[in-house]
Amino acid sequence: MFEHRITDIFFDLDHTLWDFERNSALTFERIFKENGVSVELDDFLRIYAPINLEYWKLYRENRIDKSELRFQRLRRTFDTMAATVPDKLIYELAHEYIAHLSSFTHLMPNAMQVLEYLEPKYRLHIITNGFQEVQEKKLKGSNIHHFFEHVVNSEMAGVKKPDPYIFKLALDRAQVEAKHTIMIGDSLEADIIGAKTVKMQALHFNSNKEPGHDHCKTINNLIEIKSIL
Repeated sequence: MFEHRITDIFFDLDHTLWDFERNSALTFERIFKENGVSVELDDFLRIYAPINLEYWKLYRENRIDKSELRFQRLRRTFDTMAATVPDKLIYELAHEYIAHLSSFTHLMPNAMQVLEYLEPKYRLHIITNGFQEVQEKKLKGSNIHHFFEHVVNSEMAGVKKPDPYIFKLALDRAQVEAKHTIMIGDSLEADIIGAKTVKMQALHFNSNKEPGHDHCKTINNLIEIKSIL
């Protein structure tokens, strides 16, 4: 189904291999309890999830910086809930969230099985917009770091997906032509369209239930990769 033989596979990390939603929920549960924040966790997460995606989009587009992302997604969620949480506590929660997030290690369903299947056949790499200080801990904590030859993140590249430069940097690091690679990620904008801009092949793991499209093949469970690659 692919135009060229694939030798290298590039994965996104959050929402693709690492179960961001589950690990994030466990982190909030911990830091809310430790800081006496009395909000209903399920209500918080329901409101927070789309707000977080919105602020990550702003961050990808360089319209806000890292500190604004970390603070404003919480400020806006608490305001929407009409919960009285002072700015000082939000700054503390934002700090503790990053400090504890990588201590939770749940992977997406079938992630480990698929990586074990792919490793003997392909060279595996990561391209992530996540923060460098956190992503390495996630990979090591969840025991998947050893699968990947190169891990390229947006802080290292100086730009974020879908900027073509981060993909070109990853290709240069891996010393591979784009036509012999495939990018697997959850974000149509950041992962799929970004990768195709530099002529990489792509596979959309639609874990965010984005609308259908014709950019590339879509899967809904990582296990489907075994019948494709």
